[in-house]
Amino acid sequence: MSSDFDIVIAGGGMVGATLALALARTGYRVAVVEARPPGAPDQPSYDERTTALSFGSRRILDTLGLWEAVAPQATPINRIHVSERGRFGVTRLCARDEGVPALGYVVTNRALGAAWQGALKDASVSFVTPARVRSYRLGRDGVTVDIEQDGRPRELHARLLVAADGTDSAVRAMAGIGARERDYGQTAVIANVTPDRAHDNVAYERFTDEGPIALLPLNEGRCALVWTRPSSRMDATLALSDADFLSVLQSRFGWRLGRFVRAGRRAAYPLRLTRAQRDSAARLVLVGNASHTLHPVAGQGFNLALRDVAVLADLLADAARHGGDPGDGSLLDAYSQWRRRDLDTVQLYTDGLVRLFTNPWPPLAHLRGAALAGLDICGPLRRRLACQSMGLAGRLPRLARGRAL
Repeated sequence: MSSDFDIVIAGGGMVGATLALALARTGYRVAVVEARPPGAPDQPSYDERTTALSFGSRRILDTLGLWEAVAPQATPINRIHVSERGRFGVTRLCARDEGVPALGYVVTNRALGAAWQGALKDASVSFVTPARVRSYRLGRDGVTVDIEQDGRPRELHARLLVAADGTDSAVRAMAGIGARERDYGQTAVIANVTPDRAHDNVAYERFTDEGPIALLPLNEGRCALVWTRPSSRMDATLALSDADFLSVLQSRFGWRLGRFVRAGRRAAYPLRLTRAQRDSAARLVLVGNASHTLHPVAGQGFNLALRDVAVLADLLADAARHGGDPGDGSLLDAYSQWRRRDLDTVQLYTDGLVRLFTNPWPPLAHLRGAALAGLDICGPLRRRLACQSMGLAGRLPRLARGRAL
């Protein structure tokens, strides 16, 4: 097996795998190093975790030829309803108003994983698994990546190393790149729930004094729940019976979907904001959660990561056409500059929402209600919010515009 590549991607989750697939037809020799082998057991169908894909992300996947396999299992979001518990004022976004077939889509991670695995089987990408990066060393015109595969050491040689290995990125730490972190003191409860009223393809974002509650439409009348609660209450929340869990959820969310009648298995994920101090170093670039991890409010995390992939693939494809070096410092600087505004905007947006809607100051609470009502009736502002939520704001790479690399 060859150990010489142009690009080595550390991390073969959805972000790393998407980048590998985007680069598969550019002529680069690409290797993906992943600790978890393909075909690992999935969760039971009712309890699957889900991902909310923006319309812009659907366009990226469609351009890469992935959407066809995902579409049959994707539930469209036709409307978004934003409100605050105990306050007047709502904001409503509608796909028809924006001239798109859907504002976004909700897909189980199992369906996404199956589509990616199927595509990777036919792609000219080397999948090195089970393996993990142990260290890397810079050379004059490349990088040597020391990995452990099946318990044995091995060296891979490349011109660019991509860190797509998650929030606690080992590769980021190896590069000496620090990260700014803030613990929200909140934990997200993830579950599937079934209401007795049809969701009609509406996604709900309900702000409460504890944190936001998101309910996203799924097939078979189900909804994907992301319920943010103080971490101090998490043990008690997970210990509730299904009936008591649904009762507490009902009291926090309200009755817009009728009565909640069924809950799937619950999982909890502590929430923190993480932002790498820089997105690149010599022959290294960070993408996805290795660069930025956000609060799940507004469902922007994975969509932001897909835009990382689309921008990096755009620049690397141009370099391949002109015989350039994929690890060239000017290319990596261009990537960081291109991504900075989008990352700053989305971080400010999501972090600001959390801070704004958990602030108990009474005058601010009244202003929030007025702002939601005003946004609902102000077409230009509402369209701007919709454009940002759909991942269509700012300078877009080719994949996000529906153009092949």
